[in-house]
Amino acid sequence: MHIVRRHSTQAREPGKLPLAGIRVLDMTRILAGPYCTMLLGDLGAEIIKVEHPLRGDDTRTWGPPFKTYKNPKNTTQSPSFPGESAYYLSVNRNKKSIAIDMKKESGRRILTELASKCDILVENFVPGKLAKMQLGYNDLQLVNPRLVYASITGYGQTGPYRNKPGYDVIIEAEAGLMHITGEEDGPPVKVGVAVTDIMTGLYTHGAIMAALLARDKTGRGQHIDASLLQTQTSILANIASSYLIGGQEARRWGTRHPSIAPYQVFATLDGSVCIGAGNNTQFASLCNAIGMPNLALDKRFVTNADRVSNRRALIQILEGVLSTRTTCEVLDLLENSGLPFGPVNNLQQTFDHPQVRARNVVRQVEHPFLGPIKMVGPAVEYSDAPVGEHIEPPPMLGQHTAQVLKNVLGYSDQQIQDAVDSGGAALYSY
Repeated sequence: MHIVRRHSTQAREPGKLPLAGIRVLDMTRILAGPYCTMLLGDLGAEIIKVEHPLRGDDTRTWGPPFKTYKNPKNTTQSPSFPGESAYYLSVNRNKKSIAIDMKKESGRRILTELASKCDILVENFVPGKLAKMQLGYNDLQLVNPRLVYASITGYGQTGPYRNKPGYDVIIEAEAGLMHITGEEDGPPVKVGVAVTDIMTGLYTHGAIMAALLARDKTGRGQHIDASLLQTQTSILANIASSYLIGGQEARRWGTRHPSIAPYQVFATLDGSVCIGAGNNTQFASLCNAIGMPNLALDKRFVTNADRVSNRRALIQILEGVLSTRTTCEVLDLLENSGLPFGPVNNLQQTFDHPQVRARNVVRQVEHPFLGPIKMVGPAVEYSDAPVGEHIEPPPMLGQHTAQVLKNVLGYSDQQIQDAVDSGGAALYSY
């Protein structure tokens, strides 16, 4: 595990991180939007996270589990939470939090002023809501024509469903993913993590990067319209193509592959192992590894097409062999076979994986009120940029309100107090 010492944002090395000098106004909450802005923050962008003064990001209360406060926290003014939720901590590193009430005129004025100083704005409100507050793209591009304005919604900015709120599990159901997920003879099930939200955050992150490149050529920003629905349909990939090209309705296969056999999870005496034999050579290697070389010569299983046609008989034979051995015994048999294989690991086994440890996937960051916290670091390493070396802990609610108003907008102490007195902003002493 790689220990990351807490650094101030100013202590990062300007010019070395890819997005150093880029400022983002983050008006998102929950998962898709915060995941997107976290990725931008990992790359060096300054992320200003806008939160409601009392509730904050919804995920602050999504627990247990919570990481409880270790150091004294001023709760005389700030909302009292049982701690910081693991959910919130997972997608909000490298950000500054400001407590702003956009329903107040002074709050909206602050957000407009911030938009004029930012390169990127990311929001995930229902279409039209921010426009009613004069915070929509058409409003803000007038004060900052270079602004890249990214909107993340459930269904997109147009169409009959545009005003419907979007939720990962609903879109999984509505856009085909749940229909193809689950055991062959079982009901549809959701994926174990909110993959539609996460993929939408990834798509939006990529779109923002492209828009920044386009701005270098045109001098203007643009509006990015990202949605859970279109993201989910796009990642159906070959499954969608099979339907669109061949008229083939999809079905659930469990861990099996519709066009390859064997390619699935097999039970062992004490767990499960996933094995894939994608060609004839790999299948022969599997047969040799389990001590059944003649199985590769059986006329029912000579080619992949044969094996798919006779899948049930083949799987029964393999299950009969593998289910009599422990997971470790099966892994030992398959080692150096040239086959793709791996155990089905729980999370403890995942984070104890020697490759996960070797790649410093887990980072430990010092939080000023929680003490040391562990998190999964950035997924990509750069040869010429220290991405992931300096990680800021996820902020407390409104931790940076005064700092941002003063340093970014140039507010005086009196102007800050006026914003607080009018209800547009909140200050908490941490």
